[in-house]
Amino acid sequence: MKKEINYKIYKVFIKNYRVYTSGKLPLSQMNMGGMGPKMINQIMKKHNVDDLDTLIKNAIDMGVKVVACSMSMDLMGIKAEEFIDGVDLGRVASYLGATEDAGLNLFV
Repeated sequence: MKKEINYKIYKVFIKNYRVYTSGKLPLSQMNMGGMGPKMINQIMKKHNVDDLDTLIKNAIDMGVKVVACSMSMDLMGIKAEEFIDGVDLGRVASYLGATEDAGLNLFV
C-alpha cells in the first residue's frame, strides 16, 4: 500500500513521466518559457529534419535497440506498457554484456 502511494506522489512531481509518444517529451531542457521547443521544431522543419516521433520510429525500424532500465522503472513505478512500441527492457548487467564488443553505444 505504502509503495503505491509513493509511486503516485512521485508521478505527481515528475512532469511527462509517461512515454506514450515523443509529443509528451521535451526536446531539451532549454524550454525558455515555451519558446525552446517551438524554435527547435522550426529549425528542424527548415532543414528538412523529421520530427522526433519519425526519427525514433525510423531508428527502431533500422534495428536500433532501445532498452529501458527495468531497475529504474521499478524505482519510479513505470510499467512496460507505458512505453512506445519497440522499447525493450533490460538491467545493467545485460546492457554491459550486450555492448561489450560494440563500437558505439549510448547509456543515458
